[in-house]
Amino acid sequence: MPRIAPPPASRHLALFLDLDGTLVPIADRPEDVHADGELLALLAALQQALDGALAIVSGRSIAGIDAVLAPLRLPAAGLHGLELRGGDGSVERLASASVPAATRERLAELVARHPGLLLEDKGPCLALHYRGAPELAGVAEAAVGEELQRLGPDYLLQRGKMVLELRPAGASKGTAVERLASRPPWAGRRPVYIGDDATDEHGFEAVNRLGGDSIRVAAAAEPTAARWRLADEAAVRRWLAALVAPDSQHCA
Repeated sequence: MPRIAPPPASRHLALFLDLDGTLVPIADRPEDVHADGELLALLAALQQALDGALAIVSGRSIAGIDAVLAPLRLPAAGLHGLELRGGDGSVERLASASVPAATRERLAELVARHPGLLLEDKGPCLALHYRGAPELAGVAEAAVGEELQRLGPDYLLQRGKMVLELRPAGASKGTAVERLASRPPWAGRRPVYIGDDATDEHGFEAVNRLGGDSIRVAAAAEPTAARWRLADEAAVRRWLAALVAPDSQHCA
């Protein structure tokens, strides 16, 4: 189980941050999420204090990340590592083909029959949300499981908080962290990954392998690869704010 008090913040870190549930609250509809001014100012200050060694790592597309954090355009890994935007602003895409139309159509028909379900089309990934109808978790699991069997080994099922996502195999938040951590301005720094969900476990495992710090956002202890824990989004912001405090350069 993770320890509840993470190590002191330091400006010698490479910081990898999940978005929904870590920096901003999770909403029933992903498009309803927008960062507040306080968070935007904190992220801008962090990017400057860390000499650019900050990246957002999300299941959202990079365009979706930018929509939440507008007007900021930070380095980012989108779609669970299928998209990468480095410090120079260039974007790499590991998958461009969309989920097959037949899969989208069958799941769209399911959503039409069950109000409360929400289908999020991300192009290469397809997410079925049941936050608006938690009693339909079994229905959602069965439908997405059937589609995964049809798609075969080229796709994986990614479970999250009241969401089931079909995504191409071969990339994860962990592979995204490893790729970014090997490049400037992240290379040579102690990596830290902060996330709140099962989708972040690959990120925790990656920074553990790299000798860094993994921090799970959770109100109570639960099984995780993360070595540390922060209780909620407010606690994350307080920990991050210590990085830009006047004496933070002296922290261990």
